[in-house]
Amino acid sequence: MKQILFIAAAVLALLGQSCTQAQNDQSQDDQSKNVAQLEKTETMKSISPKDFSTFSVSDNVEMYRVTFKNQYDMAVTGHLFIPKRFDKNQEHPAIIVGHPMGAVKEQSADVYASHMAEHGFITLAIDLSFWGESEGEPRQVVSPDIYVEDFSAAVDFLGTRTFVDRENIGVIGVCGSGSFVISAAKIDPRMKAIATVSMYDMGAANRNALNYSQTVEQRKKIIAEAAEQRYVEFTGGETKYTSGTCHQIDKNTDPIQREFYEFYRTPRGEYTPESSTPELTTHPTLSSNTKFMNFYPFNDIETISPRPLLFVTGDEAHSKEFSEDAYQRAAQPKELHYVKGAGHVDLYDKTDLIPFDKLTAFFEAHLK
Repeated sequence: MKQILFIAAAVLALLGQSCTQAQNDQSQDDQSKNVAQLEKTETMKSISPKDFSTFSVSDNVEMYRVTFKNQYDMAVTGHLFIPKRFDKNQEHPAIIVGHPMGAVKEQSADVYASHMAEHGFITLAIDLSFWGESEGEPRQVVSPDIYVEDFSAAVDFLGTRTFVDRENIGVIGVCGSGSFVISAAKIDPRMKAIATVSMYDMGAANRNALNYSQTVEQRKKIIAEAAEQRYVEFTGGETKYTSGTCHQIDKNTDPIQREFYEFYRTPRGEYTPESSTPELTTHPTLSSNTKFMNFYPFNDIETISPRPLLFVTGDEAHSKEFSEDAYQRAAQPKELHYVKGAGHVDLYDKTDLIPFDKLTAFFEAHLK
């Protein structure tokens, strides 16, 4: 009997070793497949800043066009900036930069990314899904959940680069992306330091408008119009667009619209990606824009603590209410920094006003 038990135990041991070896072999096969898949889905191509018109890049910085997948299997495209003095065989801190809602990376996101690279960080400016060079159909659709995912996917990408310290990745969200990076940081602790500039809470802005100037009845009318438009598009009708920046101004134009016009509709900041047209840039689709009504990025913002938050806004910005609201709700460590004499759009591209020294000190302190 003992002999039989010994033989059985020996057989089981051999089977276990065989199973373990098979699992190891399978794991190695899976790893090889994963590497091969990454090579297919990720690209990194050196490009010249001279190909872009809305920003300048120091000769001390290298620029690359990169693509990578988010969890929805959509390709996200970005511009990666690396200081030339950096040794790519060593790990360095990195910062992800998000563009204003309706914009693309070639506008203010690249301004921030290129200048922060000059200040000693690897930086990545991304196009949100459905915008610019990133994938997503129909174009210019509003999907806050997917926008938020794009920032986590950017962390995935950076955190798997041999020259990036995955323990020291920060984010900067400009305008609408300020609310997206807040939402992303709440569920992605890999974002170690979070800064916003001229932040718009895209949920509150659509539900209530600025300074709560929109009534509930007006909100319901907008929702009803968008819902009816879904029938049109479902049956193959024409896509309609909403909000965004006006294409003409006159003496009666609202000052806020004039502010956006002077950036998006003039050589100062105008940029039309291949995926859009000059008539459609900045405009989201009417039927999808109501998704912002269900977007509450500042709920639970205090749970980001103890990771630090920096809110930057112009003291003359029409949007400063959003940064002030987020600051009041957030837990320590947090800071609200006013840029004297700056409006909302001033901090998109006016490098003499953008507090790069403040941003640099913030990230140097928290991205070791």
